[in-house]
Amino acid sequence: MTHLQAGLSPETLEKARLELNENPDTLHQDIQEVRDMVITRPDIGFLRTDDAFILRFLRARKFQHFEAFRLLAQYFEYRQQNLDMFKSFKATDPGIKQALKDGFPGGLANLDHYGRKILVLFAANWDQSRYTLVDILRAILLSLEAMIEDPELQVNGFVLIIDWSNFTFKQASKLTPSMLRLAIEGLQDSFPARFGGIHFVNQPWYIHALYTVIRPFLKEKTRKRIFLHGNNLNSLHQLIHPEILPSEFGGMLPPYDMGTWARTLLDHEYDDDSECNADSYSTPAKDLEKDLSPKSMKRSQSVVDPGVLKRMDKNEEENMQPLLSLD
Repeated sequence: MTHLQAGLSPETLEKARLELNENPDTLHQDIQEVRDMVITRPDIGFLRTDDAFILRFLRARKFQHFEAFRLLAQYFEYRQQNLDMFKSFKATDPGIKQALKDGFPGGLANLDHYGRKILVLFAANWDQSRYTLVDILRAILLSLEAMIEDPELQVNGFVLIIDWSNFTFKQASKLTPSMLRLAIEGLQDSFPARFGGIHFVNQPWYIHALYTVIRPFLKEKTRKRIFLHGNNLNSLHQLIHPEILPSEFGGMLPPYDMGTWARTLLDHEYDDDSECNADSYSTPAKDLEKDLSPKSMKRSQSVVDPGVLKRMDKNEEENMQPLLSLD
């Protein structure tokens, strides 16, 4: 075991070997091979190429050197192409701070039985008057940056549960194709995190319809890991044990405290709202949300089209429900 694997338990070391093809004898060589590819992309500013940083990209792509480098390049390219998103990329940024305090994202204390961190989002908590969807995405990316420092999570990954209870049609109308593209590019295509499952619960029909719109733009691997449970929490419990879930998800634990993860990131600044007033929110982020121009998702800005749902036949709807198993 090298010093780069020092933070891993024996069980996780074995998992890294079996599932990710991680070999301590060739670890430094693997990292160097990825680092040597940096010169092939002079158009990208690679701001960090140290061993520990490159290793998380190798783990995210099961030590396939070229795929790991492509993810590394996309990571920095995404930041170059969306400079306003990362201009004030810190927990105390007003928009990010308010999103964090409303539980975007939240993090459960217990890991699942695969050792994965469980992130939770309560969609209806979004206060449109105080922060934007871009701020929510920034808060999620910032949180992942902090969490991915843990080598155990680099190997074991994450699970995401989104509760759509009381999420209004008006809120859903803000989920434009350009905004969704930005989120997909940032989370699926440009970040070295392994997502073992994305679970929708209590989703209304218009979120179901929304999924049919974005589904073609998701990688097959991602589609297989999205589970639409609706009100059937028993199907959720087959994948995530109720013993570690809060009561909102039919679990045995108390209701989730939305400020849990925010307090971890903000520490003593959690209750300091002196800088958070209506005029202090990031104008660039709001402008970005208005001005995004989709490249690949050339669709109307009106996402939630009732006609989509009407056109769904029974077979299509069944095909949207993945098998209750994870690869």
